[in-house]
Amino acid sequence: MKLTRFHATENGESRFEEVEVPINTPRPDSFGHTILQSGAWPSPSIRFVELPASLDQPWHHAPARQIVVVLSGVLEVGTSDNQKRRCSAGQAFIADDLTGKGHTTRVVEGPARVLFVQLPADFDFARWSG
Repeated sequence: MKLTRFHATENGESRFEEVEVPINTPRPDSFGHTILQSGAWPSPSIRFVELPASLDQPWHHAPARQIVVVLSGVLEVGTSDNQKRRCSAGQAFIADDLTGKGHTTRVVEGPARVLFVQLPADFDFARWSG
């Protein structure tokens, strides 16, 4: 499964990249099926948030390294290289730009309800995705 991640670059800008989340760990269920799942990690916090239809945030940083799952509505996120990506209900992305210029966020269709799953400070994307 691919997720879009935006992050700060060494020169203080922000960029998108695709991260592969392997869903390859088998787990049998009690009905005889084999379920494939990703690796697990502890989360310092999980919260549900409603963003108003009028939300249009200029440059800012993510408050924490987090996976954002859009539950309803449509969000548009922009990076400093003038790229924009839209995420609608059922899609997820990784907000990981704690430094640098940051990103923009706009609710395109809303209000938008989102789920924020904070990642541990020492979360290793290379280990998780490879």
